[in-house]
Order: sequence, then C-alpha cells, then structure tokens
Amino acid sequence: MTSLLIVLLLCTHWAAGLYPRGQNVTWKSTNFKTVLTWEPEPSADYSYTVEFSAVGGDKQRNNHCIRSSLAVCDLSTSLSDLNACYTADVLSTPPLGATSDLIEFPHSSSPRFCPYRDTDIGRPDFKLEVSEDKKKTTLYVSDPLTALFKDGRQLNIRDVFSDQLQYKVTYRKNQSTGKKVETSRTNMIEMSSLDRGESYCFTVQAFITSRPPDKQLGEMSQMQCSDHSNQSVFKVYSVSVIAGAIFLILLLIGIIIAVTVVCCKHSKKAGREGVPLRDV
Repeated sequence: MTSLLIVLLLCTHWAAGLYPRGQNVTWKSTNFKTVLTWEPEPSADYSYTVEFSAVGGDKQRNNHCIRSSLAVCDLSTSLSDLNACYTADVLSTPPLGATSDLIEFPHSSSPRFCPYRDTDIGRPDFKLEVSEDKKKTTLYVSDPLTALFKDGRQLNIRDVFSDQLQYKVTYRKNQSTGKKVETSRTNMIEMSSLDRGESYCFTVQAFITSRPPDKQLGEMSQMQCSDHSNQSVFKVYSVSVIAGAIFLILLLIGIIIAVTVVCCKHSKKAGREGVPLRDV
C-alpha cells in the first residue's frame, strides 16, 4: 500500500512538471458575459480542460473548453441557473490528439462565482429631452443587453432583475460641482424639480438593491448636458467679461460720436470758406 502511494505521488509530481498547473484562475463577468481566465498560455506540449459545477452539483464540461490551446473559457451559456453559485477546475491535460496513462491531471480551482449576485452591470445609454416650456427634463434610459437568450430573443438586464432594477441619476448644474441624486424604478425619468432655463448635466447607472453593497451599482453612463441656448447671459459669462464687453461697446460708440462731430465741424468750416463775399 505504501509503495502504491509513493508511485502515485511520483506520477503526480512528474505530471505536474510535464503539464504545468494553471495559475490565477479568475472569473470575469459583465452583463452575464462570463469567462474563466487563468495563466499561463499553454505550449504545444499540453492543453487545458475546464470542468465546472454548481455548488453541490455534478461536474460538467463545455465542448469548447476541452483540450483547449487557450487560457480562457466562455461559460456564459453554461451557467444556466443564474441564482446558483459555481466553481470550476482548470485541468492541465495532454494536447489535442495525444494520449496519457495518467488518471488524474494537475488542476487549479476557481473561487466561487454567483452570476445573479456577482456579474458586473455595464453602463446604460439614455436620451435627454427638454420640454418646450423648459419646465421639465426627461431621461429615456435603455436597459443594457446581456449575453443571455430566451426563445431566440436577447435578454436585457430588466428581463433578469425585473422590479429589483432601479436607475440612479446623478446631476448638477452645468459648470457647477454640487451634485444631487435621484432614483427611479422606470426607464422614463422625469426631472421636474430643476430650475427653469438652466443647463444641467446627467449621468445614469443601474442600481440593484438586492445585491451585495459592492455590487449594487453598475458602470456609470457617459455624461450628457441639456442645451445652453436658453441660458441667461449672466449664467454663461462672468461679470468681468460682461463688464468688459459693455466697456468696449461704450468706447466704440464714443469713438463713432467723436469722429462724427469732428467730420461735421470740418464740413461746416469748408462750407463757409467756399462762399464768395457779397459786393457792397
């Protein structure tokens, strides 16, 4: 028995040298696009095979990650139960087409991954619309698409999170640093408490309160600002700029008046000099 154990240990040590064990096994997931990554890239002498399972379930394999020459495995469609938690093993195996007498190959395990709780949520897109009377600004948010499909239709994050999904709007007056926040459960967000005629800047991000605190907020959208065209001139330009402009205008008017007066005087003088003297 002892001899058999020694042989197995020697075989395992030899296999580990022939087939290097994967390192830094990591889950990367955004909008349920979930890939398993590790290091190093394999050489021509060995490959990788991925086995995964829901916690407490049977091990499974993805056909694209068997005897693979890559150090990445896309498991987006394999993790079908989004509320389950999964672990994966990366096995160092012979290259495709080669054989081996080994029963157990060197492997490395991943941390636990729970799609519903752990996937990152990407930034949403939104459109900005200001009413004609400038009293109301409305944001129309598009739910980010996921890597999931059902009945031939690509699902978005609202299809997955349903009423758990909210949107957090962060906004401020244009050229101001003070920020305010509002949340909405709908994709059409009416901002009716804004100062009329002011320009505001907005960013939007998904907000899912049922997830852990560090995973509640999605990626922030690009900033969009409402139109400047209806702003007061006193909001657009500083007092010094306005004062300088007024001074230049008054100076220009003064120059025009002075030139006009001088020209009139010269014209009258020339007129008097050109009139002949009357006979006595």
